[in-house]
Amino acid sequence: MKTKLTSFFLILIFISGCKIDVDGSFVDTIINRSIEVSGGSKFKNSVIDFDFRGRHYKAIRIDGLFQYEREFQDSLGVIKDVLSNSGYERFLNNQPFLPHDTMAVKYARSVNSVHYFSVLPFGLNDEAVNKTYLDSLLIKGKKYHKIKVDFDKDGGGEDHEDVFVYYVNAETYKVDYLSYIYFVDGGGIRFREAYNERYVNGLRFVDYNNYKSENDSIDLYALDSLYQLNKLKLLSKIELENISVQ
Repeated sequence: MKTKLTSFFLILIFISGCKIDVDGSFVDTIINRSIEVSGGSKFKNSVIDFDFRGRHYKAIRIDGLFQYEREFQDSLGVIKDVLSNSGYERFLNNQPFLPHDTMAVKYARSVNSVHYFSVLPFGLNDEAVNKTYLDSLLIKGKKYHKIKVDFDKDGGGEDHEDVFVYYVNAETYKVDYLSYIYFVDGGGIRFREAYNERYVNGLRFVDYNNYKSENDSIDLYALDSLYQLNKLKLLSKIELENISVQ
């Protein structure tokens, strides 16, 4: 009976073509389904390695405990950044190296950002995350749920003011697109298009075409319209290489 009712409300949403007030349980159902088809609980206890733009990344997750790593070679030697439940550390040639406080915040944020995007939509059920159903819409002839995500200041991290919009395919429940506005390092607004989907040991990974608007003052929620009108500029590609999952 619940399945039939859910299908009925989905039909109403798509027929209306306008914003509809829905309760949190509806949004939670969509996000839970999206996480499940992308790997679900397997993310919670995993070791994920990958390379991104010449640097090696590693994420260790064990029942709520995490350790995110980034390792690369520079003129000083081998740099290793480690972000965990205990905080941030940097190592130079396996020896603790303490950067200036402002740089430590920047490095930690950079490490967290790469790991955050690598496993989306996992993480969208964290306690500091707020989810709001915005609309249903068509993108390239396919139906999508348009969902806003923002964060509480308490527990939301250094980037708690950032706002995301996720486009969840109504048939597959996969996140095919996302957009976001960020305020650190000068700020900006981006739209990402997922491609090159692959599953590694049961976990879904994608690469992204990363777009921006020529107008930095554009409304975040209008980016999907500009994308369909080919009014966005391709800024970069987000490509993960040599992925392994344990």
